Amino acid sequence: MSQTDELARVKARIKALSEKTVSNGCTEAEAMSAAEMVGRLLERYALSMEEIDLRGTRCVQIEIPLGSRRRRPIDGCVTAIARFCDCKVWLSRDPSGLGYVFFGFEPDTGLARYLYTVIDDAIQTELASFRRSRRGMAGTELRRASESFQHGMAARVAERLEAMHGTREASVGAQRATGTALIIAKHRMVDEALAESEIRLVSGRPLVARLNEAFRDGQRAGDRVNLERAGGGTGGERRRLA
Repeated sequence: MSQTDELARVKARIKALSEKTVSNGCTEAEAMSAAEMVGRLLERYALSMEEIDLRGTRCVQIEIPLGSRRRRPIDGCVTAIARFCDCKVWLSRDPSGLGYVFFGFEPDTGLARYLYTVIDDAIQTELASFRRSRRGMAGTELRRASESFQHGMAARVAERLEAMHGTREASVGAQRATGTALIIAKHRMVDEALAESEIRLVSGRPLVARLNEAFRDGQRAGDRVNLERAGGGTGGERRRLA
């Protein structure tokens, strides 16, 4: 099998796995397993811009339903996820509820979905631990502390993703003469594809966070989220342009 055929097969596999979501009828465990597999495939095959012809690749959009009409604290790091993955993102609104839409090249939107799933799962796990440690709280006090904790965790994860993104972009530009040109071309093509889609983005109202001890506890929890598969080690090095 040629390298081109192999990459096409892997891309098809990533697409199929990306469609295994709870909203499409999968269980939460099946959706998480599929998201983890997407991350492993992206890391293993290192889909880089040298291997995939930009001009022959179209941009796609994937939506992650929130399952309600209310925004969630993870909103605080969704923009950072999109920037790290070289995607655009917006909040969609329809009668069934809200959803985050990631727009970009297929491998990048796949990585964005994977990162979102990992971060969302980490927030829920850490929140459960935080609530167990606050047995003296109840009612409104516990609800507000829980919200602050999640906001703090999302804010810290966003800071980490922004720092990783800046390091990656600087490293590509410094190590490879073609790296910066490829990054610029990629960003321009995503912008052009978005313009052609006639989708118009507007700035949303930011969520308000309470800067208290619970928020700071959330920030510390944000440092524990494992983002290595997305941006560290050999896989992260190869994913710089993907």
